[in-house]
Amino acid sequence: MDILEMGAQLLSQKLGIQVDTSTIQSALSDLLGDGSGNIDLAGLAGKMASNGELGSLVTSWLGDGANASISPESLLGMLGESNVSQFASAIGTDTGTAAKGLSDVIPEMMDKASSGGSLLESAGGLGGLMGAAKSFLS
Repeated sequence: MDILEMGAQLLSQKLGIQVDTSTIQSALSDLLGDGSGNIDLAGLAGKMASNGELGSLVTSWLGDGANASISPESLLGMLGESNVSQFASAIGTDTGTAAKGLSDVIPEMMDKASSGGSLLESAGGLGGLMGAAKSFLS
């Protein structure tokens, strides 16, 4: 199972919504994607690493220990309320509910994607992740 499919199934379960998982996958791809149908978790990790508070969270998600939680409010700030609102509309829920579900699921998706270091490797290692973070600051 790929990360996008896993994320869609987790969101469907956590939100208790009766929407086809392909609809959720499409909405997740639009929200977290790279523009070509793939989720860009490395880009998201880089964006988070550029933010002091969120940087420590992403480190816990990429490591092998417990995942730190992210508040729905922090997630809305990071992804943009209008983007989360569009996501919520696409899956048939409200923005607050979608933000809560995403705040539960994104850490799990990032953790699974980084299992064995694959996410860090795709971002060019820790140095690459920090380089990506710097690009968000310029």
